[in-house]
Amino acid sequence: MGVIAQTIVGMTIAFSYTLFGKVSPSLPGHSSAFPISIPLPTRGQLTNQQPEGNAITQSFMGVPALLVDFPPPTSPAHPSAARHLGRQWPVFWSVGNVFFRPISTLGIFGYAFAAYDAFSSASSRLRNTTPGVSAAYETTRGTGMQGDWRFYAVSALCHLVTVVHSAVNMQPINGRIDALKAEGTGTAELEKAEFWARRWAKLNLVRLVMPLVAGSLALSQALKV
Repeated sequence: MGVIAQTIVGMTIAFSYTLFGKVSPSLPGHSSAFPISIPLPTRGQLTNQQPEGNAITQSFMGVPALLVDFPPPTSPAHPSAARHLGRQWPVFWSVGNVFFRPISTLGIFGYAFAAYDAFSSASSRLRNTTPGVSAAYETTRGTGMQGDWRFYAVSALCHLVTVVHSAVNMQPINGRIDALKAEGTGTAELEKAEFWARRWAKLNLVRLVMPLVAGSLALSQALKV
């Protein structure tokens, strides 16, 4: 495997699995590069915390934390809680735009390059097959990317699905929840605050599964010698 191709596919696989790495919480005024320990919030304080992290922490920690003790639509406190949720929601926007989108985009190009290199290398080796040596053996040795190019292509497709899914399915929900903070938001929309937050958390699981599939498929091929 060429050094450049090996480096690119290795970094791309790392990008895929990075989506599962937890981002440590930090206090205002402290850089997230130097995480510090903070006391666990009490049950009543959870709705004032800003969730950070990735698909796992957002879906299983961030959104549930925001919805702890969230009042039902029939409660007089519900409109205020819904607007507060709308004010907190831009944190998820920043994580998605700054964290998920660049990694998914790099994943598309990285795996596409790996697929191209693997296909080119396999084609070259087949053209130079040594008489008496099986083609299967020839395609597993020499320079260039190892493994089946189709697996890398599927990995690239997984990251493409993540980008399209985020734009088509996630972004409209972001807009709906963000709009809750406006004082003129109607009662009907405010009543759907918890519904949209939980739906967002469920749809966000796609951004958990796709990178896992992409990284695992690519890793299974990159480790071939």
